[in-house]
Amino acid sequence: MLSKEYLETARTILRAAETMTDQRVAGQLKALAEDYERRAEKAAHADAAKALARSAASERKVEYWDLETYA
Repeated sequence: MLSKEYLETARTILRAAETMTDQRVAGQLKALAEDYERRAEKAAHADAAKALARSAASERKVEYWDLETYA
């Protein structure tokens, strides 16, 4: 899942920011990590929407099959 990869990247960037002695660079890295966290959240929502769509499509197939079986 893309959301997991974004979160891992955000965590890696945050760890790098914590080791920085230059606060300006650390601030930029933290901002970048926050951006990746937002991307992770959006990707998680997209993943959930896709799963819901697959589930709904699967239910429609079952309903169609049931109608043919009992027609």
